[in-house]
Amino acid sequence: METNIERLKEILHNCALCPRRCGIDRTRGEKGFCGLDGRIHVDHALAHHGEEPPLSGSRGAGTIFFSSCNLRCSYCQNYQISHAAGGSLLEADELACMMLHLQEEGCHNVEVVTPTPQLPEIAPALLLARRDGLNLPLVFNCGGYEDPDVLRLLEGLVDVYLPDFKYGDDHLAEELSGVKDYSRWASSSLREMIRQVGDELQSAEGIAARGVIVRHLILPGHVENSLSALKILRSVVPLTVPLSLMSQYSPIPSLQDHPLLGRRITKEEYERVVNFALDLGFDELFVQDVDERTLSPDFARENPFDW
Repeated sequence: METNIERLKEILHNCALCPRRCGIDRTRGEKGFCGLDGRIHVDHALAHHGEEPPLSGSRGAGTIFFSSCNLRCSYCQNYQISHAAGGSLLEADELACMMLHLQEEGCHNVEVVTPTPQLPEIAPALLLARRDGLNLPLVFNCGGYEDPDVLRLLEGLVDVYLPDFKYGDDHLAEELSGVKDYSRWASSSLREMIRQVGDELQSAEGIAARGVIVRHLILPGHVENSLSALKILRSVVPLTVPLSLMSQYSPIPSLQDHPLLGRRITKEEYERVVNFALDLGFDELFVQDVDERTLSPDFARENPFDW
């Protein structure tokens, strides 16, 4: 494991932590697409009760929101922190203490959100926390645009992978997330995740201990993208892998007047996607209600999810 962490740190000199492969030296303060240097940038850490039931349980997921992202989707509900490299600067030992504090609060896991650009510092922080008594599963919450070669360096660190699979239509991926090759990288990285932790979600007393949950957010006016994504997933993952089909899309301020993305999805759109997943043979599904509530978090608050 120490060798893998050293390899992660080496990658920072010619950054290729994600498929964008900016190739800059972040150890010297150079910044690529994510806008991050080589330090840890954390925005929020809290017990999060809005994740899938095996993650949130009764006491919450111990969620750490890292600043910035390697995708920066135009509609991201976390745009306040994912579109900027802000947050608090932490040393590895401080991040380890944060993880241990979440355990002391009773959280069921430690969930790192958009961790990829900061993996060279997150990984040693996790080892420090485990040395000092952290015994919770690590949940790796990402946008799916990952490099399987980098993920291989995490084997033995991650217990539960929680990737998005956003697009079956790469033209839409380029339009909304600025990447032309999303489905290829998301598919190959998902295969690597399953190789590491298996294709069945293992639980202890209803709480996820090991495995993969694949998320897909249905976008208003883009049901065909969702159907294409599900077709790709059917060829990539076994039917035992749980899918989380999310209806929670809420337009952020910059998209309030967008002809398609300026509204919530309809019940008919959501049901069409759920029924298609069932027709394909997926029956390990997490589903949500469809309503008119605005569900975007506000990261200007101490608890962004205090609706």
